[in-house]
Amino acid sequence: GRQYKVSVLYLSVHLIPVNPVREDGLNPKSRKRIMPDLLTEPPAIDPVYEAQVYCNIPSIAERSMEGHAPHYFKLVSVHVLIRHGDRYPLYAIPKTKRPDIDCMLVPSRKPSHPQLEAFIKHMSKGSAAQMDGSLSSLPRFPSHSLCEMGELTQTGVVQHLRNGQLLREIYINKHKLLPADWAAKQLYLETTGKSRTLQSALALLYTFLPDFDWKKINLRHQWSTIFCSGSCDCPMRNHYLEEEQRRQYSLRVKNNDLEKIYVDMAKIVGIPTRQLRASNPIDSLLCYFCHNVSFPCTKTGCIDMEHFKVIKRHQLEDERERQEKKLYFLYALLATHPLLNQTANRLQRIAEGKKEEVFVLYSAHDVTLSPVLSALGITEARFPRFAARLVFELWQDGKRPKEHFIRILYNGADVTFQTSFCKDHYKRSSKPMCPLEKFVSFVKRDMFLIFNSTSYYDACHRRAL
Repeated sequence: GRQYKVSVLYLSVHLIPVNPVREDGLNPKSRKRIMPDLLTEPPAIDPVYEAQVYCNIPSIAERSMEGHAPHYFKLVSVHVLIRHGDRYPLYAIPKTKRPDIDCMLVPSRKPSHPQLEAFIKHMSKGSAAQMDGSLSSLPRFPSHSLCEMGELTQTGVVQHLRNGQLLREIYINKHKLLPADWAAKQLYLETTGKSRTLQSALALLYTFLPDFDWKKINLRHQWSTIFCSGSCDCPMRNHYLEEEQRRQYSLRVKNNDLEKIYVDMAKIVGIPTRQLRASNPIDSLLCYFCHNVSFPCTKTGCIDMEHFKVIKRHQLEDERERQEKKLYFLYALLATHPLLNQTANRLQRIAEGKKEEVFVLYSAHDVTLSPVLSALGITEARFPRFAARLVFELWQDGKRPKEHFIRILYNGADVTFQTSFCKDHYKRSSKPMCPLEKFVSFVKRDMFLIFNSTSYYDACHRRAL
């Protein structure tokens, strides 16, 4: 699935800034400006604050809106799409000492979790799990005293132990989604073939399930980072991805501050600027930043907070332009249709009374979550932080049992009415959710309107108008 990595060089780790949207829906640019209007000025980007949000360091218990519904509604299914937790960098900055991070799990070291010790014990015993092919050879938890590239850290494990615990309190303890003696067929679990996604899934399931029983865990391997399974052939998706990468490139080339910073960092490290840029330094620097380790030094000098801020700010600006230019949106619609279609089909089956696969977990990457958010029309969402979670809830109306509704939550915030298919419904309805049919017709039909097509195959193989 290499070709679906959205230009890893930049997209790998940035956040989506909040676009200013006026209450009255007017485009602020179309009015004559005398006084700057505070509501419509784009908010100034604070790269350090955004980086802290991205790190998602476990701290106080978070508030979340999962599981909220009028009392006569019954929760019938939950689908969760996660990004793996905190990881060691995928790239090293040449000629610098790699960040000294320990990936051994040590319950007495912070950040920790009350169930971390039991998790380690349990993971060591997992021979009975049913895992697709290559997954069974992956380690169940991180265990290197100097992290390997891309390895999940203890912080990453704890982030998902917390996710699982939070979802359990709401969905299991309160809404009884799964019984104490749950069966394997009530779950559908899928992960990409990286140890960090497998381990993140196991950490979440360990604290989520009423009783974590290896014999009932059946994890499927998804080879594609966009979870397109058997529907990956889509030339137009690749076309829009290439256009998006060109947009990224031209924005980068125009940024003189960024170029100066790269030249300066390359001098400090003692390599050509081109080689420094190719090593995607923000990926490493975010690791130093999230783990509170000082940035690397050489005899010539040190990489410092100013370097970090300029690169981070560029990422945020890139994210903002990406929202405006719509190329990524077109890529996202085609990239995520297979996954959303699978979700819509499963929700429909459950609404018709099927009792299987009521809890679904996809363990994935930023390049999985980001296009899903974009395709759904949730433009205000930040770029997926470590251990981000996107949740689809399916509810049955107790007064009219034939009627089903969905809620969509991103990191605990209700984003149902930010979606393109439910924005208008909100204004007319007293119910705090979206009719399932609206989501289904979006996935089956409306996603393709912008391509002047009526099907995924058609949109994938037709030249854009």
